[in-house]
Amino acid sequence: MIEKKIIIGLLLVCFLNGCVQSTALLGPAITIGTTGNVMQAGIQLGTNHAIKQETGKDAFTHITDAVEEDKRKKNFNKNFTRILENRIKKTREKLNLTNQ
Repeated sequence: MIEKKIIIGLLLVCFLNGCVQSTALLGPAITIGTTGNVMQAGIQLGTNHAIKQETGKDAFTHITDAVEEDKRKKNFNKNFTRILENRIKKTREKLNLTNQ
């Protein structure tokens, strides 16, 4: 009986995987089911709704985009620093040549 429930659960997860992100009540429902804390579930639902209204994205997508943007900024800063260091080296070499 337990094996049957596990197999059915895995099949449902596989087939309904695309529906999970658009279901706003799924996270809070799981929170209530596992912890029994209704207040935490309500805050989670409110936060998800506020993020959705403000950004037009769900919370997970918003966080993922923020992390990716931060990575791009770091890469830009590394590239900019490398270019700037190369130009400083070339300028110092030119100044040393003219001083001789």
